[in-house]
Amino acid sequence: MKIVLTTLGAAADAEALARALVDARLAACVNVLPPMTSIYRWKGNVEQEQERQLIIKTPAERLDAVQAWLLANHPYETPELIVLDASASEAYSRWVEESTDSRR
Repeated sequence: MKIVLTTLGAAADAEALARALVDARLAACVNVLPPMTSIYRWKGNVEQEQERQLIIKTPAERLDAVQAWLLANHPYETPELIVLDASASEAYSRWVEESTDSRR
């Protein structure tokens, strides 16, 4: 299983992006965290913005499709795409696989 992290501006519709990933069976679940302050360097300047973190759970086989979808649909010029390997219980892993199976 993979966990993909991405952030969106607090004013963006994070719930709509999360729902689209689940509706497309690219993710079994997307957690949308409350607004947070992000401080980062962008184009030579230190910026500070309100953002929301998305935690996307997907099987390894769907990772390329998730990344391609995010690059095509994310509002940021350079979206955060951090991929973490994850272990889960057998039952949870099975649910993730079943939830993202496009044949269902």
